Amino acid sequence: MQRTALKALAAALLATSLAGCAGTSTSDTAAQDSDGALTMYSGRNEEFVGPLLEEFQTQTGINVDVRYGDSADLAAQLLEEGDRTPSDLFWAQDAGALSSVALGGLATSLPTDVVSVVPAEFRGPSEQWVGVSGRMRNFVYNKDKVSTGELPKSVTELADPKWNGRVGIAPTNASFQAFVTALRLSAGEEAAEKWLRDLKANGAKLYEKNSQVVQAVNDGEIDLGLVNHYYVYALKDELGETKAENGFFAPNDPGSLVNIAGVLITPKGSKDPDARVLLEWLLSASTQQKIVDQLREYPVVASVSAPSGLPVLSEIPGPGVALNDLADLPATLQLLAKVGLV
Repeated sequence: MQRTALKALAAALLATSLAGCAGTSTSDTAAQDSDGALTMYSGRNEEFVGPLLEEFQTQTGINVDVRYGDSADLAAQLLEEGDRTPSDLFWAQDAGALSSVALGGLATSLPTDVVSVVPAEFRGPSEQWVGVSGRMRNFVYNKDKVSTGELPKSVTELADPKWNGRVGIAPTNASFQAFVTALRLSAGEEAAEKWLRDLKANGAKLYEKNSQVVQAVNDGEIDLGLVNHYYVYALKDELGETKAENGFFAPNDPGSLVNIAGVLITPKGSKDPDARVLLEWLLSASTQQKIVDQLREYPVVASVSAPSGLPVLSEIPGPGVALNDLADLPATLQLLAKVGLV
């Protein structure tokens, strides 16, 4: 886990250090693809993106070559490549990665008539990126081990002694790190550090992935874990009945952060009209419905309903942190290393 965390830290710091110089290269792009295909960097997994883009190709005749990887690593790569990047679009797992690329000058303003279907809070400054789907931070609990009356109303309660040894987290996961960034920005640096230290001292168990946290809750290894809302759905699809259930913190709690997976178009991609076609397709009602059905993530267009059983986003607003500010990832990773969670 330590090696994974240090790799993520190095990638984030590289993105930050290069932000001031990205885009200064005058050399020709090395990626004018001979087959005319779009090139996408994707922090989303191939299992979902591959079939989806095959359908796009079938419907439009536009080919898309995809380079898969970790969102933070791909953001750092884009910033290092600058004007030489072969990428036309970047589909990232979180707003922080998109914002770091935009701050480095490798994102262009998206067509207003295309992205206006998405609420303003899920779009970047100057429309430089747009959310394609939403995911809420929440907790998952074992319904046989945690009573309804015991469910926490705030994520800060999990450092209380009554939760000693009962809680699991995935500190090297990007979604947990985005939550910690939101906690830092909403509660302050000192409060965030104290909570992390208290959580660790309270015997929080560490996992590599959110899916492992959910499995541990379902198996009774821990009673409660911090994850994104859709992981329980995936486990239910696999097993049918589960002991693991979703729970949600009170409105405005840092533990209720709503992040996005989203897309930006690079300067290279802005010159190719096919990039706009793909963006429009991702935000279409039919594609948004596929995202809901397959991933159980929140749609970002009003004409498509959220997965059944989930709260309406307006009923559980998050901590009031602008998604663009989640680009402040290096400080979060330094804090997690400082308190010994990575």
